[in-house]
Amino acid sequence: MTPTSPAPAWRRFAAIVYDVLAVVAIVMVVGLLSQMVTGGHLFGEHGQMLTWWYQPLQGLVVGAYFLLSWMRGGQTLGMRPWRIRVTDASGAPVTWKRGLLRLIVAALPLALVLIYPLTSMKAALWAPVIGWLVLLLPALVDRRRRAIPDMVAGTEIRRLPT
Repeated sequence: MTPTSPAPAWRRFAAIVYDVLAVVAIVMVVGLLSQMVTGGHLFGEHGQMLTWWYQPLQGLVVGAYFLLSWMRGGQTLGMRPWRIRVTDASGAPVTWKRGLLRLIVAALPLALVLIYPLTSMKAALWAPVIGWLVLLLPALVDRRRRAIPDMVAGTEIRRLPT
């Protein structure tokens, strides 16, 4: 194995599980701070959102977590224990442009929750999960183990030497 060898897809998937836990923690902290800012009036009696800025704020903070992690060292918290890193195709650190493009493509399945008015909440919540699986499946067969966000952004997930 060389420092530039592609990481096996299973390591990417394991890192995603860890990162889901980090994202849940981030969302909880942003939610707590937002509740404190609004004096506990973030949601109404029937669960409706009372502020327009809450969901965009959640998206910006979670997006910033990924983008800054990729830019500063090439690793999210989930990637560290699995010894993998995001780089460009030549092994160099990810640029803002590549990182932002990778983030946008990876976040596209979130738009699938908009099918909720046409279907059930359960289907609307499963739709992004299926979308992410579609984006990640090429990593199982691509010789450089790239998922679709990597192909679009010109990035790769590389295994770090032990």
